[in-house]
Amino acid sequence: MSSGWIQHLIVTPMLIPLVCGALQVPINHSRHRLKLLISAVSVLALLANAIALMKLTDGGHWQDGIGVYLAANWAAPFGIALLADRLSALMLLLTALLAACTLLYSMLRWSRIGVHYNSFFQFLLMGINGAFLTHDLFNLFVCFEVMLAASYGLLLHGYNAARLQAGMQYIAVNLIASLLFLIGVALIYASTGTLNMSDLAARIAGTSAADMALLKVGVGVLVIAFLIKSAMWPLGFWLPTTYAAASPPVAAMLVLMTKVGGYIILRIWLLVFSGDAGAAAGYGMDLLLWGGMATIVFGAAGMLASETAGRLAGYGAIVSSGTLLAVTGYGQPSLVTAGLYYLLGSTLAMAAFVLLIELIERIRSPGAALLAVTMEAYAIEDAPDPPVGVGIPAALAFLGLSFAACALIIAGLPPLSGFVAKFSLFHALLNPPAPGGAIVPAGWTLMTLIFLSGLAAIIALMRFGVRTFWAAGRVTPPRLQLTEAAPVSLLLMLCVAMTVEAGPLLDYLGRTSDGLHRPEHYIQRVLSAPVLPGPVGDGGIR
Repeated sequence: MSSGWIQHLIVTPMLIPLVCGALQVPINHSRHRLKLLISAVSVLALLANAIALMKLTDGGHWQDGIGVYLAANWAAPFGIALLADRLSALMLLLTALLAACTLLYSMLRWSRIGVHYNSFFQFLLMGINGAFLTHDLFNLFVCFEVMLAASYGLLLHGYNAARLQAGMQYIAVNLIASLLFLIGVALIYASTGTLNMSDLAARIAGTSAADMALLKVGVGVLVIAFLIKSAMWPLGFWLPTTYAAASPPVAAMLVLMTKVGGYIILRIWLLVFSGDAGAAAGYGMDLLLWGGMATIVFGAAGMLASETAGRLAGYGAIVSSGTLLAVTGYGQPSLVTAGLYYLLGSTLAMAAFVLLIELIERIRSPGAALLAVTMEAYAIEDAPDPPVGVGIPAALAFLGLSFAACALIIAGLPPLSGFVAKFSLFHALLNPPAPGGAIVPAGWTLMTLIFLSGLAAIIALMRFGVRTFWAAGRVTPPRLQLTEAAPVSLLLMLCVAMTVEAGPLLDYLGRTSDGLHRPEHYIQRVLSAPVLPGPVGDGGIR
């Protein structure tokens, strides 16, 4: 392990938001600009940190693209190990980009409503980044709790009756998930004597039959907690209500939080339950595959049944989460590559959509929405007045074009990143890794569900767009601030960049997937990471 300062870049994604969040707690709310400045510095530092880690993990600085940081200089598996690889660096970059956009969006309104909004926001980033970096199950539990505790405060931020009701449901569900998480961790430790992920992967093949039964029970309890966070059917009942009630910047961060559970499942299952795991090899893969496909069906049906934009976004997030779970359970490296590309595009597009919802709602009155539904139900024809040559106001043009871009990406229609993602998924499913291998029935089923979910998404989104921009009648152009329009534009431009640079990005994701499917590299790198020499009493080096 390198003894230079570069090694500390692995832990700074947790330290930066921790320090910045703590600094903001005693600052009076009247000094809002100072709090905003601290948050901006934190997010920009996290962005630079993530870019540096991507270069280090993919540039050959660390062996096998894996950097290990031993907290308190305790050797693994006795101490807490943090790990940076291509996947964790990519997720850190996604987090920093999304945090920058949501912080910019909230600076003029949402961050001014509550006293500790900025502090909660920083602690949320600390928990999310910690979940991406930690290589220890108990430390993962701690990071989850930090993330959830901050999200409780943010969800209730600017509270009203609906937000309070949804917040209580969200808190109750996640407290149950936390309890299951802790029970699962305890059972895993009782059966294997370790919570370090690499050490667990190294020991699992030699676990006795009795301990293996206890281990599988512990993993089963643990995965329920992750699946609640990932909103797998039927455990995702809480998500649409929460999305609909949360403030826009908080809902955008919830989009990312839903992916944290899927990330952990992908990380643990490919490492611990690989082909080298003996009797535990492939444990739970069928559950992930078929449960993910059931989640796609549930989310697609929910999108078709949704009448409000918030619930529509919630069910859209469930579809993307179900797709990622099914990809993980399918167990094909090339499909994981396409799934990671899909994860990036769907997260950015859904975050842009939930930010856009509030701006769109400014042109919709409840009466106009009710009238649109009534006209649609009874097929009432509405003959519009002849055009008089008045151009579309800039604000309406921005909203319409942004909504169209979100709809194309979420539904997976050309020419944007959503289409590239689904095309890549279909290409991987139609080309099994074994030469001359046949496509299994589960592959055909998954392709059908992905196609039908896209069809359901475009129907639901077109219906919402028609009601909003066409059937609502004459609307007054809303007043949009640059800090509100810029984050939506940036997120959509990132999706455009993903489309233009799809080749290099898929190459990077291919190297990421290849590394994830080589668990022996993680085991060797983590368990052999040396502690740093330190001074002894006589001034020598031990």
